[in-house]
Amino acid sequence: MFKGVIFDLDGVITDTAEYHYLAWQALGEKIGITFDRAFNENLKGVDRMESLRRILALGGKENDYSNEEKEALATEKNDLYQTFIDKVTPADLLPGIPKLLNDLQDHKIAIGLASASKNAPKILKNLGILAEFDTIVDPASLKHGKPAPDIFIQAAKQLNLEIKDAIGVEDAYSGIESIKAAHMFAVGVGDAETLKKADYVVSSTKDLTYDLLVKIWK
Repeated sequence: MFKGVIFDLDGVITDTAEYHYLAWQALGEKIGITFDRAFNENLKGVDRMESLRRILALGGKENDYSNEEKEALATEKNDLYQTFIDKVTPADLLPGIPKLLNDLQDHKIAIGLASASKNAPKILKNLGILAEFDTIVDPASLKHGKPAPDIFIQAAKQLNLEIKDAIGVEDAYSGIESIKAAHMFAVGVGDAETLKKADYVVSSTKDLTYDLLVKIWK
């Protein structure tokens, strides 16, 4: 039986991806780089500086800014994003997630968060579920972001679990790659083709139940 479940945040617990998109889009327009939702898919599950690098590369401007200027641009984007997430409430939890978290707690299953977002604790607090997580990995403490396995390995370590006893849950391709690189059981939420490297895929969080996790684990 599994002893812990390690969640991504965006697209799994809540959907702040739209806020990331709007913030990056506003920054992009300011520096003369426009992009659409299709390109934005490349930014999902990726940390802030890598997202900025991909946007600058899209506009052929990756060499137009110093490292200090890039840091300032990333900070500007984050400040705008912060104004959006200040409005997050428990009503923004994705379908089925409150019951899943409660059921995991009732069965003494450890709960961890492995998100590339440095704003994760604030978002969980605004969602009203911060206390339900036993650990949150600080992405700034890691050498490599997703799709490297570091964040899921660290989450298991902080939960005092062996990798083989944990389930990772992700909605992004890079996230599933991260879980599998850690040699952890992977559950994907979203498009089955995109997430085909996962051990199991559900189309929506409402299908993600404790009973289902027990069933697919066996």
